[in-house]
Amino acid sequence: MNDDQERNTINCFRNRLRRLINVGPVLDMLQFLSDDQKELIRAKTRTEGDISAADLLLHEVITKEHSEGWFRELITALETAGCRHAANYMENNPPSPSKEFENDNCIKLIDLLKLSLVDMKTRDVCNSCYQRSLLTDEDRENVSRPFENLGNKAGARLLLSRLVKKELGWYSEFLEALKETGHGMLARELQGEPLKGHGETHTSPSSAPSLEVQSLDSSMDTSDFLSSTDVSAGDLAKGKKASARPSDSEIVLHDYQMEVALPALEGKNIIICLPTGSGKTRVAVYITKQHLESRRRMGQPGKVVVLVNKVPLVEQHYKAEFGKFLKHQYSVERVSGDSQLKISFPQVIEKNDIIICTAQILENSLAKAKNGDEDGIKLSQFTLMVIDECHHTQKGGVYNHIMIRYLKQKHRNIGLLKEQKTPVPLPQILGLTASPGVGGAKNQQKAEEHILRICANLDAYTIKTKSLREELMAPYKCIASAPERKEDPFGDVIKGIMDEIHSHAELSPLCQPGTQNYEQWVVQKEQNAAKEDNPRVRVCAEHLRQYNEALHQSNTIRMSDAFSFLNKYYNEELKKKSSPDEDDVIQITDTERFLFRLFKDNKEHLQELTKNPQYENNTLATLKTKILQEFTSRTIARGIIFTKTRHSAIALSQWIRENPKFESVGVRASHLIGGGDQSVVKPMTSAEQKDVLNKFHEGEINVLIATTVAEEGLDIAQCNFVIRYCLVTNEIAMIQARGRGRAEDSSYTVVEEAGSGVAERESVNEYRETMMSKAIARVCTLCQEEYEKKTKEYQMQAIMEERVKVKKKQQKVMKKEDPSKVKFSCRSCNKPVCSGEDIEIIENMHHVNVTTAFRELFTVRENTSLQERFLDYEANGVIACKQCGQQWGSMMLYKSIECPCLHIKHFVVTYGSKKKDFRKWNELAIRFPSFSYLQHAEHIANNSDEEMGDME
Repeated sequence: MNDDQERNTINCFRNRLRRLINVGPVLDMLQFLSDDQKELIRAKTRTEGDISAADLLLHEVITKEHSEGWFRELITALETAGCRHAANYMENNPPSPSKEFENDNCIKLIDLLKLSLVDMKTRDVCNSCYQRSLLTDEDRENVSRPFENLGNKAGARLLLSRLVKKELGWYSEFLEALKETGHGMLARELQGEPLKGHGETHTSPSSAPSLEVQSLDSSMDTSDFLSSTDVSAGDLAKGKKASARPSDSEIVLHDYQMEVALPALEGKNIIICLPTGSGKTRVAVYITKQHLESRRRMGQPGKVVVLVNKVPLVEQHYKAEFGKFLKHQYSVERVSGDSQLKISFPQVIEKNDIIICTAQILENSLAKAKNGDEDGIKLSQFTLMVIDECHHTQKGGVYNHIMIRYLKQKHRNIGLLKEQKTPVPLPQILGLTASPGVGGAKNQQKAEEHILRICANLDAYTIKTKSLREELMAPYKCIASAPERKEDPFGDVIKGIMDEIHSHAELSPLCQPGTQNYEQWVVQKEQNAAKEDNPRVRVCAEHLRQYNEALHQSNTIRMSDAFSFLNKYYNEELKKKSSPDEDDVIQITDTERFLFRLFKDNKEHLQELTKNPQYENNTLATLKTKILQEFTSRTIARGIIFTKTRHSAIALSQWIRENPKFESVGVRASHLIGGGDQSVVKPMTSAEQKDVLNKFHEGEINVLIATTVAEEGLDIAQCNFVIRYCLVTNEIAMIQARGRGRAEDSSYTVVEEAGSGVAERESVNEYRETMMSKAIARVCTLCQEEYEKKTKEYQMQAIMEERVKVKKKQQKVMKKEDPSKVKFSCRSCNKPVCSGEDIEIIENMHHVNVTTAFRELFTVRENTSLQERFLDYEANGVIACKQCGQQWGSMMLYKSIECPCLHIKHFVVTYGSKKKDFRKWNELAIRFPSFSYLQHAEHIANNSDEEMGDME
């Protein structure tokens, strides 16, 4: 082994080694450590005991430079001091797992029976062990000293602490020593044999330790052996009693994990790029633990923030990783939009060592601090920042907003150092990803630039990756192409309806219906028609979008699902035209009557066609064959099917549950979709997502039909097949999805219709993946000087781009017009709604209109897909135009005041003399006033008093 490999091996087995080394005698024989280092370690022995001292010794060995031959000198010292077991681990020659487990159980049994063992004849047993070469001369002297000064029990405790550190085979020799010195009963008890007066029957001696240990607390970790007896001779000489302490969960890393972690353990910023399922998060937990321990040893405070990009990941990382392994030593807390914490985020930061949160929560608090808000926090409060799925650290992403703040401060620190001023401390950065991608690069050079940009954005010293072909077997991959449909009468009817709408609206599409290009064309037509006050074209374009979606659905799921989609849409549209208030009449235009009649005239024909299975798409039949093949060819099958939309995920789940062939082979399916309210399909709550994932873990469900929500990050049980159904996105998604097939002999299948282009796009992604791997390898081989030069250039470019962006934003704010200069009208009927003067903002994001005049213009309907509850407000209703039924937004209850909240996408905005179409409020350069809660609350209270007076 070379020097780095030797340090790596020591670090890998560090948790065991610190409990196997007798520090005193080893330290006396080490010449490569300075006198100051040795004295520091000896002081640790006197004050905190052998384990802490051994830990400090290992730290000095691993992190400091030493003279040539230091490793052989260390091994010799261990062997001479009777620590052959520790030497074996350092030479990367550990016992087999079964023998290691057996030895750990023997140690735990000694710990369990220590109250009986400390009454043994210590001098006699010690001499017998010495004659059997279990103890060195120095061991025997050390045991004799507390025996003579403090009595038999003190000597027995030290004897036991020495024995359990010996090489395998010590246990049987110790039993013989007990028998030889007249302690046969103790020996039999340790062997699990029945004792006089005990009615309990024990098993054979060979299995006794394992069975006995199982009766203990099963959460005990084998690495923390004999914690109550492992004390130093110095402690015993001072009369200290050995005290039991709870064991920590041991974090054991594979060699490849330790290899990628090493730069981070040295305090460097790095990106760890390992495949899905290879334990990136476990590496992050280990680095976090070592980081906090290191800072604690140096007497410095440590604080770690773990950032995730999805709310479910907060709880997952807490329960499965950071909380599980570290909450016994450190305070760990999680914060997300789902959290019910009663204290502020800054208080959470202050009170805890490790905080797991969504990146947006941290960004919001950083922004508050910049604006002088007392509720804000600063990056300097953290010493380590872990960024999960760090490939999202790109333009526009919340991760990048946070890292731009970091890079700006880093740049300022350079200036402060030049001025001989104290720089602002910044946290160490640890990025985790399975695939940084190539950012759409078409050649190798651009792919390398993309990798370097991500490294620059994360201020990474390097990107660490590892080829895991041996450790992690890639799933078998195939493309399953279904033949094109020969007949599609259902689709022909829908296309006929669309042609009639084209004629009615005088529209001439330039692309085929049922395609993505048609979708883009019709969306543009709807937006233009809204701005041009052309209700005929606008409403026709809106309906054409629904038919285009139905056409797409009939090509991927059942015709009956596509028909149900259309039928539901028209039922909802008819409901919009009926007012809850009988006195109000909602207008129906001639175009709307034409569209309703057109669907009604074709409804029965479409429904009849759905009953003919010979007209179903062939991709569905191919999917069916593939699922049945997986379940009939495997003893236990568990898999994920990825699909494009929430609606198709739900429909495929129903299709599987309703098909008896699937039930006969044991398929139990459920869907898993996202939680955002961005679709006509009701989103899944976090609780519903957790419930489905738990059932999948436990085997109650063995097939998940999921949207891309399941591709990245979520801890999903091991699968042996993954299917991407008519779905291809980019190389990152492909790698993430394929990585879900973690089990041995797993398969990855892309199901497509021949000629759809799905297989070709999958090939492009494979090419990009190869480009990505080459780009990472190339970046890793750059000399450090060249790497730092390039990343610095990209960092300065990012800072300058941010400055230009901020300057433009400031200029835009300065130019913001008076609210009275904009007017809002209904997107559907063009009815004037309100002026910008009527709009107020709640919490810098919710635009409300609480005027009396506005309340006369809308009705409130229940929206089952909108179920939001926050600390100060809740929303559970839709506000819609009284005249045409067009949705305008939602009814929000803010601190017990009803506030109609407007969504700008449902309005046409007249700005000066021009009509404009906006999707988000921040696109509109108008400075709206903040909502005055006190003013409105007083107004409501006064009106209530007047009403009560009138009643009297």
